[in-house]
Amino acid sequence: MRGEIIITAGIILIMVGVLLTFIGTALTAASQPKEKGEVKAAGVVMIGPVPIIFGSDRNMAVTGAVLAIILMIVAYILFYR
Repeated sequence: MRGEIIITAGIILIMVGVLLTFIGTALTAASQPKEKGEVKAAGVVMIGPVPIIFGSDRNMAVTGAVLAIILMIVAYILFYR
């Protein structure tokens, strides 16, 4: 009985998440941009223990590196204690 409730709650949460994503995308696409903005992005690809860090500018790359280090520390604490 308890497992069925958890499964039902998970399915409902997934459906709500998909619905909110769709609504957010539709609202963003429908709104008119007031001014042009600048987009900055960064990413980190972990291949084993070696991170590959890339970004559109130096500050975003540094931010990505810091977040990758934090993620590695959290993973170490959760899996190896």
